[in-house]
Amino acid sequence: MENSQVVCLIEKSLPCSIFDVKWIPCSAKFVVLGCLPRTTGVIKIFELNGSDLTLVKEVEKPKGFKCGTFGASALRERRLATGDFDGNLSIWDLEDTSKPIYSVKAHKDLVNAVAGFGGKSIGCGAPEIATCGRDGTVKLWDPRQREVPVAVMKPKNGETPRDCWTVAFGNSYNSDERVLCSGYDNGDIKMFDLKKMELRWETNLANGICSLQFDRPDIEMNKLVATTLEAKFHVFDLRTQHPTKGFAYMSEEAHKSTIWCVCHLPQNRELFVTTGGAGSVCLWKYNYPSNRVKEDEKGVKEGVPGSVTLLHNALLSTQPISSFDWSPDKLGLGVCSSFDQTVRVLIATRLNLV
Repeated sequence: MENSQVVCLIEKSLPCSIFDVKWIPCSAKFVVLGCLPRTTGVIKIFELNGSDLTLVKEVEKPKGFKCGTFGASALRERRLATGDFDGNLSIWDLEDTSKPIYSVKAHKDLVNAVAGFGGKSIGCGAPEIATCGRDGTVKLWDPRQREVPVAVMKPKNGETPRDCWTVAFGNSYNSDERVLCSGYDNGDIKMFDLKKMELRWETNLANGICSLQFDRPDIEMNKLVATTLEAKFHVFDLRTQHPTKGFAYMSEEAHKSTIWCVCHLPQNRELFVTTGGAGSVCLWKYNYPSNRVKEDEKGVKEGVPGSVTLLHNALLSTQPISSFDWSPDKLGLGVCSSFDQTVRVLIATRLNLV
């Protein structure tokens, strides 16, 4: 059987710096978030049109956009939450972008990342948005509550704030349980239990954490992938937490450069892509061990990490691939952006056979 391949279908160069791309759920459209040369922000909506892209809408705003998510929005509304270079968290109705339907000053300056959850999953808790910034804080927002965050996770008194680069929701398998992971420039990963409002687990990977993602946010914690500056990613098995060793994990070198992001395939949680600073996209398959749990010398249970198989490595650009998103509706359809101001629509083949 032939292996899966990642093939570029469409390339489109844009007159702006692109920082994030997101598929609009239940559509053949995606959103591009970025910054124009005059430092203003831009939202562009493109629609697939055969072998080309049609620009459906373009909106210019005062501040550049760094990140976005549809995760906290119901499918019927498809509202986009964005973080910008001035520290604002905003929620937009894409049918009427004249002004945001929700806006709050989330951080003093740049919002590095946003994550949303609760909008599309019935019975998995309230809709919430997490933001993180250079001030080292992670803030949790309820779109139904104005101005004041639900929770603020910040350094302890006396600790030097570290730049927080990424956040991810997980373990939200019912209306009570939910965790939030954050990754920092010094290699720290922190997992906050939002039910108990306490730090559940932390570790350090020695290199800055560029991206974090659970394989599925709406199931009991299964796997977490963390990508780093120094050409490594780490896959944590989250089903068994040892009291002193924490979660078992495996590490893999890839891309020979910074690994900018990780994105799991919505239709198969064992498949994911990583994107690299040298312009490549790698497609991976996670392989579980024969037994995911063992006992240590004291009889305490600990996890056993699995392994990964590289299915395909596609070189798409000479510049870093900084963002990636799979279509939630069409198996294998993806979109990515790179620092060469280009968006690319991709298709991963034969995924139904993996």
